[in-house]
Amino acid sequence: MSTRFTAKNVALVCCFAPLYAVFSFWSLFPVIGAMGKVITIAAVISPLMGIILGPSLGSVTVTLGGILGAYLAQTGPFGPLSFIPGAAAAFCSGLLYEGERRASAVLYSVLLLAFAFYPSTGPAWLHPYFVWLQLAGLVLLISPLQSKAREFMRNQSNSLELSLGVGLISFTATLFSHIVGCMMFELLYLPTSRDWQILTILYPIERTIITIMAVLIGAPLIRTLKAFGFEIGGK
Repeated sequence: MSTRFTAKNVALVCCFAPLYAVFSFWSLFPVIGAMGKVITIAAVISPLMGIILGPSLGSVTVTLGGILGAYLAQTGPFGPLSFIPGAAAAFCSGLLYEGERRASAVLYSVLLLAFAFYPSTGPAWLHPYFVWLQLAGLVLLISPLQSKAREFMRNQSNSLELSLGVGLISFTATLFSHIVGCMMFELLYLPTSRDWQILTILYPIERTIITIMAVLIGAPLIRTLKAFGFEIGGK
């Protein structure tokens, strides 16, 4: 997972970070419980950054692009810290593409427990059904299917397998990002039982749409980058 910040890697960050910031201007979903704040299309790009650049370089790129985007767009739900869920998604997807499934599963499990059982406002106390999809994501993460995602992505001649690989990694990463975002939501907005009840219905739809968009953008992008000799994964 180590990444040397060579001139090439710095150049990649300088290219991809502003591109990520641009996507912060396009709204995708409103944030329930945070009036006037939105989730942007940058949420779709975050897991792709991790796949393309690797966990370290991808998360640095999303961090810098996210800070720039938050400063310019000012629509993030967590102010200048709105980059954190996106950086988490990039880190998770990068780990999964590198085959570090065990490390991803440990991080995912620890954060899910911390979020669910957060004192007073955690969904385990107020509305336990909220975490059903996040638990399903954990099952997917430790399943043999997730371990095949990287293998699927290496098969450039099969569009279905490539799309499935991008989808599996992006879905897990966007759920990981959602857990991180929910923890920040707990700290800043003190959600109620009603908030968790509403979000129980909405966030599976939201995460599914993000995954589908990531596949539609990511599969052809990765195929094109590889065709031009770019080494996916930041190697």
